[in-house]
Amino acid sequence: MLVLRIRFTLRCLGWLAGVCFIFLTAPPASADLMLFPTRVVFEKNQRAAQLELINNGQESTTYRVHLVNRRMNETGEFTAAEPALPGEQFADALLRYSPRQVVLAPGRGQTIRILLRKPADLPVGEYRSHLQFDLVPEATGASSIDAQATKPGPGEVGVQLRALVGVSIPVIVRHGETSAIVSLSGLELPRPVAGQPAMLAVVLQRSGNRSVYGDLIATFTPQGGVPQEVGKAGGVAVYTPNALRRVRLALQPPAGVVLARGTLRVSYRERPDAGGKLLAEAAIELP
Repeated sequence: MLVLRIRFTLRCLGWLAGVCFIFLTAPPASADLMLFPTRVVFEKNQRAAQLELINNGQESTTYRVHLVNRRMNETGEFTAAEPALPGEQFADALLRYSPRQVVLAPGRGQTIRILLRKPADLPVGEYRSHLQFDLVPEATGASSIDAQATKPGPGEVGVQLRALVGVSIPVIVRHGETSAIVSLSGLELPRPVAGQPAMLAVVLQRSGNRSVYGDLIATFTPQGGVPQEVGKAGGVAVYTPNALRRVRLALQPPAGVVLARGTLRVSYRERPDAGGKLLAEAAIELP
């Protein structure tokens, strides 16, 4: 079972006014949000789904829930997708959800229900939007401790910003016959920077009318030896309409294992809860 656990702070201090979007782990004034599942996929005749939110922190928190459309670039980064570009198909017009805002006491949970409504003339293909959960800042002012901590010194200007922090999960609708083929290419292992792990470059190439989603696993087999896992990246997606994604996979070989004189193999598999099917594989020989 995959659970997304996000820990973030409610306040951000700065010298200049601006936008603050942060994910930090340092207390105080922190909250923990747990989400399950971390993605929702509607297939075949499925018309309803739900996800669970749990406040694992020590304070009551409020979240605003809404749908957003995003596009992914070749390196996996998301940007706002308004308006849609040719080939992009978003699911926001097909989805209904409730509630739109939740208040979670410490240790309490909330179910978000999602309904799918497909028009009769909906073209075959995959549609995707993201369900966003934005943290709503406290309505009260800063505590006396906060006020003392942020009090500007002589000749200084102090600005206190309250951060709207959020997390989102993809909601995918597959309508009609959808399929995808994925392959791996462009394997390169540059000389690592001193003090940094070796980074394996991999290109995932996708074709078809649906996205792909799975785990990248790197294994190294020394000459005359046995394969050993040296790297893994879970939950790697290539969303439509993108044809490729470039990934840099950090390698952490076991103690005593040198990445030389052997075969470095990368496999791309469905996630274990989806069956673990092998989707693509590639290898390079290391001198």
